[in-house]
Amino acid sequence: MRFKENIFTKLKNGETIMPDDPEIHKLKEASYQVKKQLLQLNNSNEPDNILKILSEIVGKKLENVAVFTPIYINYGKHLNIGKNVFINFDCTFLTLGGITIEDDVLIGPKVSLITENHPLEPQHRKGLIGKSILIKRNAWIGANATILPGITIGENAVIAAGAVVSKDVPDNVVVGGVPAKIIKTIES
Repeated sequence: MRFKENIFTKLKNGETIMPDDPEIHKLKEASYQVKKQLLQLNNSNEPDNILKILSEIVGKKLENVAVFTPIYINYGKHLNIGKNVFINFDCTFLTLGGITIEDDVLIGPKVSLITENHPLEPQHRKGLIGKSILIKRNAWIGANATILPGITIGENAVIAAGAVVSKDVPDNVVVGGVPAKIIKTIES
């Protein structure tokens, strides 16, 4: 007998979830639970308390992660944050598809990491699809950049302020623009 996957696992695995899915209510319930935790986190001015609450949201003890609040997250259990990460003010992480932020990453203010999308076909458009984002070690995501579903940001890569990243970014490059394109290579 095959194990029945829950709606969160289906989204993380890239399946399309339609509005009539019998577990659709669980998405809203989980989001409101995280919202309660974010109210505490975003109203705290104590770095240790912010880290404690963020650790509760993601379900894992975080080490040396600095967050300037506010931050917005819709579902924390698919958010994996490494060590020595800095997240600046006013970031939005839609995480149902899964976000991994490796060690030593810098994330500027107003960055959006979006792992959720809708099917293109009009008859299925109200469905929801998850595709993971991976931000590799020592990347720097500039202010107001948007990383779209399914994207990998390479090690040491820099995403220029305001960029919209719709394709994978190689290691050791700077990308910018809408859509983001390689601007230059970073020499070590």
